[in-house]
This record gives sequence, structure tokens and C-alpha cells, in this order.
Amino acid sequence: MTDKTALITGITGQDGSYLAELLLEKGYVVHGIVRRASTFNTQRIEHLYRDPHDPEARLFLHYGDLTDGTRIAGLLERLRPDEVYHLAAQSHVRVSFDEPEFTGDSTGLGTTRLLEAVRTTGLPCRFYQASSSEMFGASPPPQHEGTAFHPRSPYGVAKVYAYWATRNYREAYGMYAVNGILFNHESPRRGPTFVTRKVATAAARIKAGLEDVVYLGNLDARRDWGYAAEYVEAMWRMLQQDEPDDYVVATGVSYSVRDFVEQCFAHVGLDWRDHVRFDERYLRPTEVDDLVGDASKAERVLGWKPVVRAPELARLMVDAEVTRISPAPATWIKTPATVSALELARP
Repeated sequence: MTDKTALITGITGQDGSYLAELLLEKGYVVHGIVRRASTFNTQRIEHLYRDPHDPEARLFLHYGDLTDGTRIAGLLERLRPDEVYHLAAQSHVRVSFDEPEFTGDSTGLGTTRLLEAVRTTGLPCRFYQASSSEMFGASPPPQHEGTAFHPRSPYGVAKVYAYWATRNYREAYGMYAVNGILFNHESPRRGPTFVTRKVATAAARIKAGLEDVVYLGNLDARRDWGYAAEYVEAMWRMLQQDEPDDYVVATGVSYSVRDFVEQCFAHVGLDWRDHVRFDERYLRPTEVDDLVGDASKAERVLGWKPVVRAPELARLMVDAEVTRISPAPATWIKTPATVSALELARP
């Protein structure tokens, strides 16, 4: 147990929910920033939330937005966290081509606003920046901490800006600021428009007779897919080191989108070729062909290694979608030892 306090931006997202779980288990008091909306968007953390009047409550939510630097600075001054995990962003790569200005403002400049708020308030906190493998873009694999950046999307460009902003504040002001360069990491909590969740959902719904086809774009792109619940452990470990540094987090193995599709449909006894259709609207103007991370530094320094890889991840995500459709467990579901049974029922 600890008496530390953490602040998480993007706490309602996939990574934010897993990180909040991890930190609460370690005894942290956790504060999260959420955007105001007309509907609730806290489904991923509802199982963690207690009424703030409860004396045992350790999770607290606050309205805020990365486009409002004054609000961010005010929250930091009031909450005075020991650790700040900056996970919030416009994180959908394909959408970033449609909304490049918003992506740059929230994903790029939003990081600068947060860093500047930490600096001007004088907080001696440790800062984690959620960097992305999309920064590498067209650079040939395997990609590691020294690989040149060649982003191929507005999202990747914004993340490069945020990466260098974090490095600059570390070098210019002596801030404890790190970049976690995470390769693709998925889970049953992934947003429904991301390809892995979209495919897992389609496989389960087609098996149940609720749909017949799913439309996808480029099936040849290759990605290094890991399990998000494991990757948040690496985030935490980065902020426990004596000195700040940057780390790649990945499995070291890539699979094509076609491979992932095949694994999902095969898990429910279907031939994907009978149900997948091509739609050019899902193609990107510039594609990232192959991402494979070299996480040897994270293993050596942080003692972190992945367990779940893409084939297991595909089965896990499909099983979760089957459970959403019908709470009665399907006969083929075999929960990996690294995943709790409750995971399959969570949104």
C-alpha cells in the first residue's frame, strides 16, 4: 500500500480504466479528468467508482479538457498529485485525417498545456506521456527507442510533437517526464470503431445470427498487438525508476489484420472469407505497413515482459463479445490464466 496520489487524463478510456484499477490495487488515491458530455461515458470505470462521500472512496473524477490550460493548471494546483499519467488524446488514426486540426490541438498541444501546467505550478510530480508506435510510421521494423520517426498520419504527427515536448521539458527544466512508446494494445474495453474490437464484435454477432457481414479496409497492414491490461503495468514501472527515460512497450511479434480476422472467426467456427467485405472508405491516405516493437530495454530496465499475444488476444476479445450477447458462457470459452473471469463481462 502507498500514500501516493495519481492524476490520470483519459481515465474513461481503455488504458485509463486498466491503469486506475492497477493504481487502486496498489493503494493510490486516483483522480481522473473527464470531459463534460450530455451522456455518461464512464462505463469502463463504473465498477471502480464509489460515492465521493464514502470515507473509503479512493477514486475521484473531475471535469476538464486538454484544450483548457487554465482548468488543467487549477486542478493540478488543488490536487497536487505525485504522478501524472497523460493518456487522453484524439486517438483514432483514421479519424485524424478527417479532423487534423482538432487532433493536433488535443493530442499535440494538449500535452504542452499539461506540461506547462506542471512547470508553472512547481509540482515535483512525475509525468508519463502516452507516446505511440504510430510515430515510427514508415520506418522499417523492428522499431526501438533510437528508430527515426516517420509518421504517416495527423495522429502520428501530433504524437511526435507531444513526444518531443515531453523530452524538451525534461531536458530544459529537469522535470521527471517519460515517454512510453506503446505499440498497439487491445482488450475487450477497446473502442468499438477500432479494427480489433470491430472484428471481434462481428465474429461474435455473426456466429449468433445477428449479422452476416463486416466491412473492413486494408487487411495487409501488420501490427504488434499486445494486451492493454499488461501494458499499464509498464507505464507504472516507468515512473518508479530513479531517473526518467523513454521506453518502447511491445510484444516483438507482428500479425496482419488478415491474421487477426482469421483468428477471431476461426475461434467461433467460421470462415472469415464468407463474411468479410472490403470498403475503401476505411483506407488511410497514407498507410503504415509494418510495426514491430523491440522492447528489450523495457525488459532489461523495468523487468517488464508481455504474456498475451495476438492469437490469445483475439480469442479473449471474441469471448468477451460472446458474453455480452449472452451471459451464459459458450462452450469454447477458455479464459487465459492472466485474465480474470470478470474481465469478460466488463464493457
